[in-house]
Amino acid sequence: MSTPDLVALAIFIVLWIGYSSITDRKRLFNRVSLTRAMSSQRARWIRNAMHRDLRMIDTQIMAGLQNGTAFFASTSLLALGSCFALLGATEQVFAIFNDLPGVFRASRAGFEMKVGGLAVIFGYAFFKFGWSYRLFNYCTILLGAIPMSGEIHKDPAGADLAADRVIRMNILAAKHFNMGLRAIFLSIGYLGWFVSPYLFILTTIGIIIVLVRRQFYSEARLAVLESLD
Repeated sequence: MSTPDLVALAIFIVLWIGYSSITDRKRLFNRVSLTRAMSSQRARWIRNAMHRDLRMIDTQIMAGLQNGTAFFASTSLLALGSCFALLGATEQVFAIFNDLPGVFRASRAGFEMKVGGLAVIFGYAFFKFGWSYRLFNYCTILLGAIPMSGEIHKDPAGADLAADRVIRMNILAAKHFNMGLRAIFLSIGYLGWFVSPYLFILTTIGIIIVLVRRQFYSEARLAVLESLD
């Protein structure tokens, strides 16, 4: 790899880690992230579920979360398979890109390495989505373990503990889901590397800017925070 390629890859990794770090913080520049705000709403949801005898609506919500996670897990697996298929079609790819002026001037080994890196990203996303799906499954079981509303007064401390378990498991499942989704988003920026390391840097920075805006400056964040007031 050339020096610009190494620099671009280093910037990609640093920005990924840095964005993950600031998102997991409670605040950034005195602003609560959308993820943190939604964690509070998850806790509120489970606390409300404690006082419902019929929790069919809650199980439906859990099923919806699981289905969304399963969709992205399947998509990641398909994308991973596509990367391996692309490695088997290197000659055809070179033939196509050689007809485009100023685009994709790289060696076969460099191309295969970049495709391998993309496969690693999709593999990482698949494992995160797969583990998130499993955690949402555990969360459903823990939700069923919460005492019925009529029995909470017999052991309120035990009921609160059972609810806390559900809340922690739900937030943890959402965390892994977000990590997988983050990988999918950043894979879009990674595609710029196939054209140029400089475009790779620009697309990565652009994706990070969009993600930061959604977490700390979006209308969705304001909608959640206003509902918390």
